[in-house]
Amino acid sequence: MPRSVNHVASRARRKKVLKLAKGYFGRRKNVWTVAKNAVERGLAYAYKGRKQKKRNFRALWIQRINAGAREHGLSYSALIGKLSAKGIELNRKVLADLAMNHPDAFKAIVDQVK
Repeated sequence: MPRSVNHVASRARRKKVLKLAKGYFGRRKNVWTVAKNAVERGLAYAYKGRKQKKRNFRALWIQRINAGAREHGLSYSALIGKLSAKGIELNRKVLADLAMNHPDAFKAIVDQVK
């Protein structure tokens, strides 16, 4: 009995990976084994990067809140502690936006907790 090989599916699988490797340098874009490794590595970095992006933004928000709070004589930790004690539930993203783009509104919040 002759060997059965599903060329349609295997070619489609390779085309899919080579399409993802478009724009890579050298053999990474057109040689199957090299491209497969490069694409797998790239997808792993992309997964990791999506997690790191959340961390980086939170750190940025904290820095912006800290800078805004110190202009009004408070540290970041003191401000967050007093906000939670007063029951003001604003997340760090909103607080950072207020501190950077709406300093008057941020000052009003700081004055409420002092």
